[in-house]
Amino acid sequence: MRIDKFLWCVRYFKTRNIATTACKKGHVKVNGEVVKPSREVYPTDTIEVRKDQINYKLKINDIPPNRVGAKLVDIYRTDITPKEAFEAQELLKYSKDYYRKKGTGRPTKKDRRDIDEYKEENLEENDI
Repeated sequence: MRIDKFLWCVRYFKTRNIATTACKKGHVKVNGEVVKPSREVYPTDTIEVRKDQINYKLKINDIPPNRVGAKLVDIYRTDITPKEAFEAQELLKYSKDYYRKKGTGRPTKKDRRDIDEYKEENLEENDI
């Protein structure tokens, strides 16, 4: 089975076209080699897929006849992604939540309250 079709069948990509594009961009490796979308895959091959800034690692157990339901995906592949990949994604998510670039517009209501609270605390400390 072609690698792009396999990734679509085991639901790593929503459409086959997206899977093909990921292969063309070099986001998919089979046994450590960057591959074209037409590369045939076989059981016991190891696939590495870069998606959403996470490098997923899969081991092929069997080739599905066609696209399978989400509950049946584990029959055809084993996920061997290290936990460090997901932890790095969590850290990125937290860093983006609290970062606001200078000059991106006026402060939000919450930002203004935080600024007012900070100013009041400093005024009280200076009065003592």
